Amino acid sequence: MTTDAPIPGAGGAVAAERAELAAARRVVVKIGSRLLAESPAGRPAAIADQVAVLRRRGVEVVIVSSGAIAMGVKALRLPARPADLPGLQAAAAVGQSRLMQHWQHAFAPHDLLIGQVLLTHDDLGDRRRFLSARLTLRALLDRGVVPIINENDTVAVEEIKFGDNDQLAALVSSLVSADALVILTDVDGVWDARGQRIPVVRDVEREAAPVAGKSVGDGVGSGGMASKVQSARTVTRLGIPAVVAPGREPQILGQVLAGADRGTVFLPGHTGGARPVSQRKHWIAYGPRPTGRLHVDDGARRALVEAGKSLLPRGITAVEGEFDAGETVSVVAADGTELARGLAAYDAAALRRIRGLHSSDFEATLGYRSLDEAIHRDDLVLL
Repeated sequence: MTTDAPIPGAGGAVAAERAELAAARRVVVKIGSRLLAESPAGRPAAIADQVAVLRRRGVEVVIVSSGAIAMGVKALRLPARPADLPGLQAAAAVGQSRLMQHWQHAFAPHDLLIGQVLLTHDDLGDRRRFLSARLTLRALLDRGVVPIINENDTVAVEEIKFGDNDQLAALVSSLVSADALVILTDVDGVWDARGQRIPVVRDVEREAAPVAGKSVGDGVGSGGMASKVQSARTVTRLGIPAVVAPGREPQILGQVLAGADRGTVFLPGHTGGARPVSQRKHWIAYGPRPTGRLHVDDGARRALVEAGKSLLPRGITAVEGEFDAGETVSVVAADGTELARGLAAYDAAALRRIRGLHSSDFEATLGYRSLDEAIHRDDLVLL
C-alpha cells in the first residue's frame, strides 16, 4: 500500500497548459488490454494504489477497463483472439468475472469498494438510458465506490459495439461530467513523425491526427493510437482535457494530475476550429449512432459551417436510410465529408418528398407543415 509521499516528477510550477489537470476533482482513467495482459494481477494493484492516494486528496476516479476478452482467451486456452462475434462474446463471458476479481483484490487492501458497470453503445445512444446510467454512476461516487466500467461484450453486437474502450472512456467522461480523461497505454504519449513525444496538442487535426496511424487489432486489444486521438478529440469538444500517458510507470496518475510534463495532453478549445459544445450537443454528436444520412449542396454547407444556420430541406440533395423524426442523422457534403450530426425534424419519407423545396411548399406536398427546418441549429452539431 502506498502513502502520500511526494510524487516524483511533479515538483515545481505547473505549466499553464496543464493547470486544468492539477485542478481536476473527477477523473476517468482508461487502461487497455495490452497493459493488463502483461500483469493481470499486478497492474490493477498498481493502479489501485495510485487511485487510493488520489481519493485521499479528494479526487474521484472512474476506471474504464479493457481485458475481459483477453482474460477469457487465456482461461479458455484458445490459440488466438477469436475473429467471430460469438467467439468474442464467449471469451468475454468467461473473462469478465476474472477481470473484476483482479480489480476487487487490488482495491481490497485500501478498504475501497468497486462497482461493475457494463455498457453498450445502445445504452448511451438512448437519452433516457444515458441519464439513468449517469444517475447510477453519480450514486456510486457519492458512496465512495470506485466504478469499473467495461463494454458489455457478452451481449453487444456489431451494430452497437463501441469498437474499443478508448471511445467508451470518452463517452463516460461526458456521462460523469469528468474534469479530465487519462488514457494509460504502453508508450510515453503521441509521437511526431521523428518518433519524439508531443507534449501538448492544441489542434488535433493538424498536430495529432496525421501521425496517429490507424487503429489496430494485435491479438490482445482492438485499439491503437488513432482511437486514442479520436477519444481526445471527442472529450475536448466538451471542454475536457485528455492525456495519453505511459501506464507502466509507477505513480503516473499522480504525476499527470499534479501537472507534470508526462505523456501528451490534449487541450480543450483548440480542436481545429470546432468549438466546445454543451453536454446535450455532445450527446447528439457522439452518443447515438446515426440512422440516416442527409446529403447537402454547397449552399447548405456554407450556411451550416460558415454562418451557423439550421439545415433547410431545400439544401438537401439526397436522403439515405430509414429514420423517424427525432432520430440522429449525419449531414454529408457533396464530396462525402461528414459535416455535422443532428436530430431530424421530419422522418426519412417526409424529407424525401420535401427535399429541395421551400417551406411554403411543405403543406401542399405533405398535407401538413411542422417546422421550416430539416434540422434546427439547436439540434445540430458541426463535426
